[in-house]
Amino acid sequence: MFKVAIGHSIDPDSASAIADVIKECKIVLDGEVPQAGILFAAIDFDHALILQHIQDAFGEIELIGGTTNGEVSSVMGFQQDSLTLMVFASDEVEIRAGLGRSVSKNPILIAQQAVEMAKLKSSAKPQLCLTFPDSLTSNGVLILEGLKKGLGGQIPIIGGMAADDYMFSQTYQFFQNEVVCDAVPVLLFCGKLQVSYGVASGWTPIGKRSCVTKVDGNVVYEIDGQRALDFYQYYLGAETFATNYAIHALAVFEEEERFYMRAPNSYDTESGSVTFFSDIPSGAMVQITDTSRENILQASETSLKKALTNFSGINPAAALLISCAARRRILGTLTSQEYQLVKNHLSPTLPCCGFYAYGEIAPLTAKGKTQFHNKTFVTLLMGTN
Repeated sequence: MFKVAIGHSIDPDSASAIADVIKECKIVLDGEVPQAGILFAAIDFDHALILQHIQDAFGEIELIGGTTNGEVSSVMGFQQDSLTLMVFASDEVEIRAGLGRSVSKNPILIAQQAVEMAKLKSSAKPQLCLTFPDSLTSNGVLILEGLKKGLGGQIPIIGGMAADDYMFSQTYQFFQNEVVCDAVPVLLFCGKLQVSYGVASGWTPIGKRSCVTKVDGNVVYEIDGQRALDFYQYYLGAETFATNYAIHALAVFEEEERFYMRAPNSYDTESGSVTFFSDIPSGAMVQITDTSRENILQASETSLKKALTNFSGINPAAALLISCAARRRILGTLTSQEYQLVKNHLSPTLPCCGFYAYGEIAPLTAKGKTQFHNKTFVTLLMGTN
C-alpha cells in the first residue's frame, strides 16, 4: 500500500487554511496514518502555526518543505499565496526526514549530514531523495554535491530551492514542527518504491558551441578566450542584450546533446563578466539559448511525457512538479497552463503537488547523474509495483 493525499487552500488565514488542508487529506487517507509529508507555502503565512497543526493532526510525521513563488496541486491547480500539503501513508515504503543546519558555513558537509541523519533512521536502502534547501544563503551546486556524497551511487535527487515570491530577501525551510533558515531538509524514500522523472526547459541553443575559459563559481569572465559580455553581445547585439539578457540563458552541455540551464543574473561592463544564478564549471561547453512562451509551456508537457515513458511500475500513485520562478515570471498570466498541459496526460484522480522554485534539482536522464538547473520544469512520478 502506498497512499498519497493532497490538501490545498487559498484561505489567507493560516489556521483556517491548514484546517481545510488537513481535513482534505484525512478524507482521502480514510483512516490511514501518514508517516511523511511535504508542505509548500507562500511566504506570508504563519508557518510555525501551520506546522504545529500538522503535527497535532498526524503525530510524529516526517515532514519537510519550504516557501515558494507559487503553488500547484491536483486539488486547485496553480495558485498564488496558497499552501498545499502532500502526505504519504505506506506499509511498503519507509520515509525518513533529515536536516542540515547553517548550510552556508559548509554546504557540502552540512548537506551530507542531512542525508546521514535521515539514513540513521532508515532500515532499508534509499531509492529517492527529495530536498528543498535555502536558495539565498548558500550555493545550490555545492549543496547537491554534498547530497550526492551522502547518498553515494546513483540515487536520484529531486527538489527545488525554497523561494520568497521574487523578493530575494529570505526563504524558509520546514522540518517536522520547525521553521528554519539557511538549511537543507531532505526526505529519503526507502524500500519498494518505483520512480521516474523528466526534465525540460523550452530553451533552444543558438549560435556556436563554445568553451568557458575563465570562471569563478557563478561569475563567467571569458568564453572562447573573449570577454563573456562581448560573447553575449556578439550574438544578441548590445541593445538587445541590455534589455533582454535574462531571457537568453546558457545551455551547459553534460554530453553531446544533453544540457542543463544557467540563467544570467547581472553583468559588469568594466570586467566584461556575466554573473549567473548558479555555478558553471571551468571548461564547460556552452551555447546561448532563446525561447518563446509557447516553447516554455510545451516543455512542461515534454517533461511529463519523459517521466511517463520511464515509469516501470503499473500506475503512478503520485506526481511532484517543480518549475522555475523565472518561468512563471516570463509566462505571466499563462502560468496556469503549465499544470493544465500536464494534467491532460494524467489520471484525474492522481494526487499531484508542486511549487515554483529558485532553482531545480533532478537527473537529466533516467539513469543519469543529478544536476542543478535553472529555468527548468521537473516531473517526478512515484508508485509501487
